[in-house]
Amino acid sequence: QVQLVESGGGLVQAGGSLRLSCAASGRAFSDYRMGWFRQAPGKEREFVATISWHGGSTYYADSVKGRFTISRDNAKNTVYLQMNSLKPEDTAVYYCAATPNVLLVLTPTGYNYWGQGTQVTVSS
Repeated sequence: QVQLVESGGGLVQAGGSLRLSCAASGRAFSDYRMGWFRQAPGKEREFVATISWHGGSTYYADSVKGRFTISRDNAKNTVYLQMNSLKPEDTAVYYCAATPNVLLVLTPTGYNYWGQGTQVTVSS
């Protein structure tokens, strides 16, 4: 079992930045691939970014590539999502998720554990 708690969301103007954090507890954090997803009102949950257990491999949705950076600190049991050049269309609830699958996983169904989410609102 892994428990995940996100923080760092808020209201920001377009062009601004936010850094989300996701603190994990429970089983060894380094055993898991971590991902960030988001869900806007009336839309399905969508993939944002993922990082391998050792942090050496990352993958991004095309919509955030070049603007968002995922990273992790296994000593602190925390994964981060640095979001720059934010756009109104980035407005959503952001969730972190964990999976023991070492392979690249881009769908919500591939992740076993989820946080409660943190709201990000980007004003125009």
